[in-house]
Amino acid sequence: MSAASSEPHTVVAASVETPSGKWRGGENFPVGSLLIRRDLRRHVHAFYRFARNADDIADNPALAPADKIYRLDRMAAVLDGAPGPDSPAAAAMRQSLLETGMTAQHCHDVLRAFRQDAEQRRYRDWADLMDYCRYSAAPVGRQLLDLHGESRFTWPASDALCAALQVLNHLQDCALDYRRLDRIYLPLSDLAAAGIGVEALTAPAASAALRQVLDILLDRTAVLVATARGLPSAVAAAGLRCECAVIVELAVRLLARLRRGDPLTHRVGLSKVDFLAAFGLGVLRGARR
Repeated sequence: MSAASSEPHTVVAASVETPSGKWRGGENFPVGSLLIRRDLRRHVHAFYRFARNADDIADNPALAPADKIYRLDRMAAVLDGAPGPDSPAAAAMRQSLLETGMTAQHCHDVLRAFRQDAEQRRYRDWADLMDYCRYSAAPVGRQLLDLHGESRFTWPASDALCAALQVLNHLQDCALDYRRLDRIYLPLSDLAAAGIGVEALTAPAASAALRQVLDILLDRTAVLVATARGLPSAVAAAGLRCECAVIVELAVRLLARLRRGDPLTHRVGLSKVDFLAAFGLGVLRGARR
């Protein structure tokens, strides 16, 4: 089905899931690594695949907003038991939920965020962005914690970590998101306070004013990371505790790299050394609960 289709509801046989063309490599965090309990890994992978495929729909520049909404709604319907072969990731996620007894709420929350991505391209201020992260990022951590039977007292620190990772990813891809999707997660209020508009993202390098905005966002993200530091010690499962500690360390390192790097000149990312060091430190800290 093309973006020009005037009747997106007519598609029933072909898969509604579609690649976005956006680079899927170079994740900033491990996904169901060997630190996760073996019997739970495939359920972690099922959730990640579900969320990733839904995100791809929202990020596909060839699809019209109405088409994206239809496809995401169809994923939600299959997740809730509707028959049909057109969303294999949702069908696999439904099976995972049936096997684990988990609620579908976290899945529906991420779908809500991706529906928002299909139609909303600007964010007023930091609070507006954090509300988006509540649905786009927080459910990922909550799903993982719930799979392990962790206390919901861990949610605030987990939410902070997931929001931090989301914002860091937005900063990594700020120029790409603007060019491909005309979507900007940098709050408009911060751009206006610096005396610039969204066109600042078209420059070959960040101006002093845009650098000021990036640093302000990194300052706020550092506060989230500080809150997230309390997550590992609150987690009971040893493997998950170590994985959380690894992810916190990765967030610290990526934040530092974005302080020094310019996301307009290149995609600022983590190196292999960063991943190895974060893994070693995270496992060490996680083991010392």
